[in-house]
This record gives sequence, C-alpha cells and structure tokens, in this order.
Amino acid sequence: MILGLDISTSITGYTLLDKKGEIFEIGHIDLRKEKNFFKKAELIRKALIKLDEAAFYYIEEIYIEQSLQSFRSGFSSAHTLSLLSRFNGVVSWLCYNIFGKEPQYLAATSARKQCGIKIPKGQKAKAVVLQFMLDNVSQFEIEYTRHGNPKAGYNDRADSYVVAKAGWLIETQETRDTH
Repeated sequence: MILGLDISTSITGYTLLDKKGEIFEIGHIDLRKEKNFFKKAELIRKALIKLDEAAFYYIEEIYIEQSLQSFRSGFSSAHTLSLLSRFNGVVSWLCYNIFGKEPQYLAATSARKQCGIKIPKGQKAKAVVLQFMLDNVSQFEIEYTRHGNPKAGYNDRADSYVVAKAGWLIETQETRDTH
C-alpha cells in the first residue's frame, strides 16, 4: 500500500491506496484544538500507528506533500513556513520510525500534474482539486456546512489523495520500466 500525507499543523490529510491505486482508507486528523506543537505530533503519531494496524502493517511507500520552500506575497510568513517545515520533519521522522520506510516528497504542483490536474489561471488550487475528486474518484465522499462549503478536512483529504495517487503512478511507472 501507499500512504499519502498532506501535513499541516491544523489538519493533516491522509490516504492509503491499495496495489490497484484504489482508496483503502482516507481521512484527516484535526489538530486545531491542540495548541502545543509536541502534543500535535503525538496525535499524529497515534493516528499513524492506527493506520499501520489498519493496513495490516503493509505500507510499502510513503509520499508526503513537500512543505513550502519560499515566500509568496499574501501567503505564509517566515514564522509559519518555519513551523510547517519543522512539523513536516517531525511527521516524516514518525513515518520512518513507525513504518520503517523513508518518506519521499512531492511538490503539490508536481503531484497535481502527475494526476492530470490543471489549475486554470485565477482559480484556487484547492477548489479545482476538490472538484477533480468529486468528478473522478467515486470513493471520495464529502460533507458540507449548512452554507454549502466543504467541511474542514475535506480539502486536506483531497490533497493527500493527490499525493498518494501521484506516488502510486510513479511506483507503477517504475515497475513497468523495470520489466
């Protein structure tokens, strides 16, 4: 199985794909109520152990969305980028420690491209990815707020799926290339 993670200090999305590239499990870990960095990491650790047990200890590859590396006006501050980078490192180490596999990192743009998702100019990537999921992934279910917006966590689930699916496509291509 392949594990895809969209790591954040607020909500972390995860997707487990089976050998056929189908969803085995998809979900998110809501960390918003916890303010302590290390307690957030502990919540992730517990969730990863549950995923390992759910996957019958058979996670072969781990793909993680690469944390942002540079500033973009109107986006994250230096403090936020540093915090995300540290958290990404801690969760990466947890993955290595729990699964015995070194995670591989994919930039969000590369993962989307690998999955055939194009973001038209002027549109928000999260909305386009969510619509792609609804249009193309029958196993993907979503809940909405009473105002018609996706509930918290569903964008993170969608992003983790894209990372996992891109990883699955890479693994599948490498397998074909070696045979």
